Amino acid sequence: MQFDQRSPVYLQVVRWFKEQIATEELKCGQEIPSRREIAAQLGINPNTAQKAYKEMEEQNLITTERNVPSKITMDQEIVKKVRTEMLDEAVAQFIEAVQAIQIPLGEVVTKVETVYQSTERRKVDA
Repeated sequence: MQFDQRSPVYLQVVRWFKEQIATEELKCGQEIPSRREIAAQLGINPNTAQKAYKEMEEQNLITTERNVPSKITMDQEIVKKVRTEMLDEAVAQFIEAVQAIQIPLGEVVTKVETVYQSTERRKVDA
């Protein structure tokens, strides 16, 4: 994982987990590494990992019980909300970039459809 200087590291860790949940790399109910393990894996301070896990607990992304490893939520509505949030964020960034170079909407839609379909075909062929 590459960290940037634009946002706090703990929020970048939360975002990484959200991406893993949205793409189903992390499945509902799956155990995740302990705070110390994730800190070691990512090369971050254990307090930063603790802060990230606390944030994820507050957002109900993970559940934690005493003496049991933390797990990804089983709540499908939360998973759906994460996917929607990630999509909304990506679309907003894309639109901002396209508007900055003043490309007409019709041209953008055509290009998105073409590239999306091409990418899908490559996945099937792989």
